[in-house]
Amino acid sequence: MFEIHKKIVIDENKVPIAVQVPIKEFERMEEVIENYGLAKLMDDVKTDERLNRLRRL
Repeated sequence: MFEIHKKIVIDENKVPIAVQVPIKEFERMEEVIENYGLAKLMDDVKTDERLNRLRRL
């Protein structure tokens, strides 16, 4: 994977409320998530019976 340089933001009670990451690392995380979602969608479509019937025609 890749290293994520994160900073945890806490409130006045020292409770974590947010995380900051450099924009380049955030963009890389978005890309990884989008690619995973696309690959999952493609796998789901392979097993869709409606599409399999169309391919046999």
